[in-house]
Amino acid sequence: MASRKKASSKKVSSVKNQKTRSNNSQKANKKGRDIPRKKPPQGMSQERYDKLVAESQAPYKGLRKFMYISFGASGAIGGFVFFTKILAGRDLAASLPNLALQIGVVALMVFLFRWEDRNQEDS
Repeated sequence: MASRKKASSKKVSSVKNQKTRSNNSQKANKKGRDIPRKKPPQGMSQERYDKLVAESQAPYKGLRKFMYISFGASGAIGGFVFFTKILAGRDLAASLPNLALQIGVVALMVFLFRWEDRNQEDS
């Protein structure tokens, strides 16, 4: 008899824990994101925990910024090449649209890079 009471009380407590967890997750999801713990788990430094939380909130941010810089540099080099072609007077009909495209790429990458920084400051 006693073992049945213990087993049933364990089931009741596990059901209560599941309800509490689901209520907490629903509250967090209503806000649009999960609320991280303020203290790191045992055995982890606060600095490492903060880096992991930041990465989980903005995944691949470093990679995106690297790509913006790479594509912007590529557009700048291409723009320089087409600008020198225009200065030399070679193939103006083809060089002008290509120069405009390269300038557009650089402008887009600068915009995206600044937008990424703006989002970081808002968070």
